[in-house]
Amino acid sequence: MPAAADCAPAHGVYIPTKQGRKYHRAVGPTNSNYNGTSRTAKSTFTSEVTGEVGVAVTGELETSVGTLLAKVKAKYQVTVSAKLTAKLGNSIAVDTPSHKTTHATYGVWRLKHTGKSYWLHQNCTTTPERTVVSYSPFRIGWYLWES
Repeated sequence: MPAAADCAPAHGVYIPTKQGRKYHRAVGPTNSNYNGTSRTAKSTFTSEVTGEVGVAVTGELETSVGTLLAKVKAKYQVTVSAKLTAKLGNSIAVDTPSHKTTHATYGVWRLKHTGKSYWLHQNCTTTPERTVVSYSPFRIGWYLWES
C-alpha cells in the first residue's frame, strides 16, 4: 500500500512492466522492385507522402499519455515521443539480388510496452489494475524485406 502522502490528491497511476518488440507503422504505400537480371541491381525507393504517427494505447489508461511516456523513458532508458512525422521525399538505395524483389515502406518505428494502470484514491484505496499495451514512436525510417 502506498504511503498516505502518495495518495493525496487522487490520481491515475501507470507502471510499465515489459518492453516488447519494435513495430513499423508505414506512412504511404509499399514500394517494390523486382530484379529479373542475372546480376545484383540497385533499387532506389522514395517516400511518396507525409504522415504523422502517434502513441497508440489499448486498455484503460488511468493517467495521461505524457505520464506513460515519462515512465517508459525512465524505466527502459529509451527515447519515445507522443508523435513523429515521416516526410515526403526521403530516399533509400539498396542492392536487390538477382531474381528477387525488394519491398520498402517508409514510416515510423514504434516500441511496444505493456504496463498496469489504476486509480489511486485519496484514502489510499485503488481501483483494480488494468493491463495497458502501448506503441510509442521512437524513430523515423525504412522497413525493407526481400521475397
